[in-house]
Amino acid sequence: MDFIKIDISGPVAVITIDRRDALNALSPQVLDELSQALDEVNTEGIRAVIMTGAGKKAFAAGADIKEFPSFTPLQAQDFALKGQALSKKIEAFPKPVIAAINGFALGGGCELALACHMRIAAETAKIGQPEVNLGVMTGFGGSQRLPRLVGKGVALELLTTGRAIDAKEALRIGLVNAVAAPDELLPACQEIAEQIAEKAPQAVALTLEAVNHGLEMSLEEGLNLEARLFALTFTTEDMQEGTQAFLEKRKPKFTGK
Repeated sequence: MDFIKIDISGPVAVITIDRRDALNALSPQVLDELSQALDEVNTEGIRAVIMTGAGKKAFAAGADIKEFPSFTPLQAQDFALKGQALSKKIEAFPKPVIAAINGFALGGGCELALACHMRIAAETAKIGQPEVNLGVMTGFGGSQRLPRLVGKGVALELLTTGRAIDAKEALRIGLVNAVAAPDELLPACQEIAEQIAEKAPQAVALTLEAVNHGLEMSLEEGLNLEARLFALTFTTEDMQEGTQAFLEKRKPKFTGK
C-alpha cells in the first residue's frame, strides 16, 4: 500500500493515512487502501483498531478536490458510493475503531471519523463539513451520521454553514468522546483500545451490532434484537470464563471463543 501504514502492538492495530503532502486527502486509492487495511487487521489477534493521520496537521483533510472539476455526475456518484462503502465497512467492523483526530478532519475526513465507533481529538483538531463552500454537499455519509450523533439542529448548522469547529466545541456537542493534548492523543486512544482488548471479543462485537442496528429500529425492535444477541453470548466459552472468574474473584482470560 502506498498511502496506508499498519502498526500492530499486541491486540491493538493502528492504521495511519500517510499522504502528508496532501494533508492526508482521501483519493480513490486511499479509500481502497483503507478498505484493504481493515481486511488485514480483521484477525483473531486484533481486538481494537485506532485510525489516524500521519503528521500533526491532518487526520484527513477531505476528498482530493483537484479531481472534482473533471467529474461527471455519474463519476461523482460513484466516488460518493465508494466513500460510503468504506464508511459502512468501518461502522460494521466487528472490532471497535477509534478515530484519533490529530488535526484537520474536514469533509470526507470528518465523515471518516463519524463512521468510527468513537472519536478522540487533539486540542489542535479542527472538524467540519465545508462542502457547501465548494458548491457541493456531503457524499460519504455526513448528512446522515452527523445528525444522528449531535442532533438535527446542530448538524444542519454545521452542514449548511460549512463552519469548522475546534476540539472543545466538538466535545461540547458530543461529536468527540474526549480531547487530549497532541502528544497524548495516541496514548489516550491506546489506553482505551487496551481496555477494550481485555474484554470478551464476541461480547464486544455483539454490542457493536446491537447499537448499530438498534439505532435504525424502533425501541421494541431494538430490545428484541438485544435479547437475541444477549442469548448468543451464552453459547460462548468466554461467557463461562467471565462468570467463573467473577465468582472466583480473579481476572478473566478471554480467548474469543
